[in-house]
Amino acid sequence: MTIKKTMLGTLGLLSLTASPVLAEGTINVLTWEGYADPSFISKFEETSGCQVNATYVGSNDDFAPKLMAGGGVYDLITPSIDTTKLMIDLDFVEPLDTTKIEGWNDIYPKFLALDGIQKDGAYYGMPYVWGAIAFMYRDDAFETPPTSIADLWREDLKGKISLWDDKSAIYVAARKNGDMNIYSLTDEQIAAAQKSLVEQKPLIRKYWATAGELVDLYKAGEVVISNTWAGYQSSLLADEGIKVTEFIPTEGAEGWMDSWMIVKGSPNQECAYKFLNMQLSEQGQCGVANVNGYSVANAAAAKSCMSPEQFKTLHQDDPDYLDSLLIWQPLGDRFEAYTNAWNAVKAQ
Repeated sequence: MTIKKTMLGTLGLLSLTASPVLAEGTINVLTWEGYADPSFISKFEETSGCQVNATYVGSNDDFAPKLMAGGGVYDLITPSIDTTKLMIDLDFVEPLDTTKIEGWNDIYPKFLALDGIQKDGAYYGMPYVWGAIAFMYRDDAFETPPTSIADLWREDLKGKISLWDDKSAIYVAARKNGDMNIYSLTDEQIAAAQKSLVEQKPLIRKYWATAGELVDLYKAGEVVISNTWAGYQSSLLADEGIKVTEFIPTEGAEGWMDSWMIVKGSPNQECAYKFLNMQLSEQGQCGVANVNGYSVANAAAAKSCMSPEQFKTLHQDDPDYLDSLLIWQPLGDRFEAYTNAWNAVKAQ
């Protein structure tokens, strides 16, 4: 069964209500928290004449169902590199006219070489930000700092552990089990990961879905260890005076890269390309880096708007840092197997 047929069959079971198509001069973006933050979006709206309406997702698995139901609601999306190819294969997005995007040639060549954002010689995704799915703990809860994924299975931490509500939980459990081929797991390995997650479930306080939800759990002292979007939730907690530490476990961490994509048939092309140009400029790149703490895709913009310390901390001087991470990959026809396993865990 093809990816497209599988997804269409799955999504056909969902009942979602679409919003009205937005007026010309307005762009509706389906994106992650922080990617349309008023701290840099407000200036764009003032200077461009384009109004931005943002709807936020908590998982890459949100994009396909919302676009399937959308009927022209969304103009731009920002899926991660394991999901961009699916958007292309499902015919949800259209090729970019890269000649309209200033700074395109300043994007790290490593990102432009990725298969997941291109097809038949055309680019469908504009690399935007990247980083790691690290792990995090509250400093005051540990005398000895945790170092392993296995620490999320500790009985003495029962009720104080959280895990992202996402199919990537299968990746986490697989690495704990010693299966490092996390994007090409066999049925047996997926079953083993599912079993480990079911065993962990009584220890979980809550599966977190949004950055704000995880931050609130840490602030209340209800959670002391979890995985995290590296740089983001830890910075939000620091602003609240909560001391946390991020770490890459001995079993390694996943890496990701998010790209902006234009939804096929968007009537707001002029504003869409103005928005893409802003997001790849110093305004957008340092805007999102300052809000989310993520690394960015435009090396020249980063160097111009970041302090030398921030540039180094975000590995902007060392994009090969990505090679040390297990970069998300499309799951192809295995997508359903991973998703079903994760949903089965939550249904227990």
